[in-house]
Amino acid sequence: MDLQNGKFYWPTTLLEVPSYPSLEEDIDCDVLIIGCGTSGAQCAYYLASSGANVVLVDKRRAGLGSTCTNTALIQYMGEKMFFELINSFGEMYAARHMHLCKQAIDEIENICKSLSLDSEFCRRDTLYYQSYEEDYEKIIKEFNLLKKHGFDVELIDEETIEKLYSFKKHSAIYSKNDAELNPYKFTIGLLEKCKSLGARIFENTEINGKKFEKDYAVFFTKSNHSIKAKHVIIAAGYECLEIKNEKNAALSSSYAIVTNQVEDFSCWHKRTLIWESARPYIYMRTTADNRIIIGGLDENITISQKRDSKLLHNKEKLIQEFNKLFPNINVYPEFYISAFYGGTHDGLPIIGIYEQLPNCYVLYGYGDNGTVYSMVLSKIISDLINNRPTDDIDLYLHSRPLLIKK
Repeated sequence: MDLQNGKFYWPTTLLEVPSYPSLEEDIDCDVLIIGCGTSGAQCAYYLASSGANVVLVDKRRAGLGSTCTNTALIQYMGEKMFFELINSFGEMYAARHMHLCKQAIDEIENICKSLSLDSEFCRRDTLYYQSYEEDYEKIIKEFNLLKKHGFDVELIDEETIEKLYSFKKHSAIYSKNDAELNPYKFTIGLLEKCKSLGARIFENTEINGKKFEKDYAVFFTKSNHSIKAKHVIIAAGYECLEIKNEKNAALSSSYAIVTNQVEDFSCWHKRTLIWESARPYIYMRTTADNRIIIGGLDENITISQKRDSKLLHNKEKLIQEFNKLFPNINVYPEFYISAFYGGTHDGLPIIGIYEQLPNCYVLYGYGDNGTVYSMVLSKIISDLINNRPTDDIDLYLHSRPLLIKK
């Protein structure tokens, strides 16, 4: 799959990147993880920490799939609003999901503190502003539900927004204790941690075959070697769909830029994460080296050539959208990407456990909070493999009804 195109920012932030060998022999393990991106590294962290014999493989260099274009706004609120999730699944179901996402942010922070590589994790608040007059009712409904379920949010008005920022919006939800990080450094740091715990990591090792026995699976590489595993986690990002085309998942195209370095953020209150109620939406955040990431302009495009043909136009459009909010910050795109973006029809990520893939788990951490979703799913999958009880699997199984009545 042609995942992305453009001039990538995250790989430039880590100059000394560890390398891992290609697989050149037949091996066996407790758990094989296919994919050395963020979700694969998160799975490996939990399992290696529990003492499992873990092997990770990737057909590319580690972290150079969709991880290197992840804009990494670390939030518990998602594109599918809380009240919309409640309409689909019921209030307790949706609230449980939101609290798991909030807990996952805490877990990500704790893990980052344990890594030898600085992942640039930083707590940030979020401004979620009302894009159009008709969105006010949605903002109020969302705020009331978030407040009811114990989330630390404020409803702020036009006057307050204007005092804190350089723009006017009628209303906004101001949520506290979200975060941002460098997804590439986070992934490499996790892999190095897993390696220190005994995990074996192989780059440039493409899987091209498999067979299943009663108690194990054997996956074959393009170089004619085999990996025998009791359990397999397919954490290949959007390329999971090439292995199992999950009907609840859908690809689209998205665009993002990373700007020049900025000296003055005085008109940007606390350098909050910013996004909006419009769909599709524009979002933005800052980076550790004082750049700005601006993204959005999602379209239902699944042909890479068509996606990439819009990159030059859309990188300028993203600058224009930013200038509407911050006309006094002079920016231009130093880095820019067009990329496939995966979501789900019902708004929740997925753990696929399929009859035709015995002993396997497919991790679809799809949606705008992919890093957070993958942390939630990784922990659940680790619990299942370690035979630890978990009530949370039912929230994310691929077989869940698309609509669950209250």
